[in-house]
Amino acid sequence: MGKRLAAVEKQIDRSKVYTVEQAAGLVKKAATAKFDETVEIHIKLGVDPKQSDQNVRGTVNLPNGTGKDKRVVVVAKGEKVKEALAAGAFLAGDADVIEKISKGWLDFDVLVATPDTMKDLTKLGKVLGPKGLMPNPKSGTVTFEVGRTVKELKAGRIEFKVDPAGIVHSIVGKASFKEDKLAENAKTLLHALVAAKPASAKGIYMQSITLTSTMGPGVKVDPSQKFE
Repeated sequence: MGKRLAAVEKQIDRSKVYTVEQAAGLVKKAATAKFDETVEIHIKLGVDPKQSDQNVRGTVNLPNGTGKDKRVVVVAKGEKVKEALAAGAFLAGDADVIEKISKGWLDFDVLVATPDTMKDLTKLGKVLGPKGLMPNPKSGTVTFEVGRTVKELKAGRIEFKVDPAGIVHSIVGKASFKEDKLAENAKTLLHALVAAKPASAKGIYMQSITLTSTMGPGVKVDPSQKFE
């Protein structure tokens, strides 16, 4: 362990769990790298992802954004292309965009598509699927409301999805954010997860919560807090 990390570790009591606000403050203090570290949250849920009715997934608008300017690409036709570009899409088009992606271009963060283009886009499943870039109605990225969707994504709309181990991993901002802004983003996501609790989930739903930065240690958050 380097001197920097050793000094940071002394600030955190590993035997304690903290409020979201306390954890956000500790994560900020621990983010001493020479770049603006990303702040992430990891939540272990009491669900069985193998059961289709317990596959927790959804979207939420972080009130303070993510601190990252997302490159949103839109596959659409006609006036929807203009609508997407006017809303701030990095690139928008139809067959031309699909062809560009088919040749290996994946220099974007989110791909949005209108329902009438999905037939052609699904042919790129082997390219987009492994990267998590295939548009999906459940994540709100298959829609005719491309203008609103592009604006929301660039403003801080994120997708959350439980992984095979029952954990949700998400960004909640940057270390340069003020403590209260990080806490507000984290609480907004936690509230969305509570709202998305499957009716069939048994036992303790929020099992553990950890807040951390790119190069910093994890800070345990009290999962028994009320996030409704």
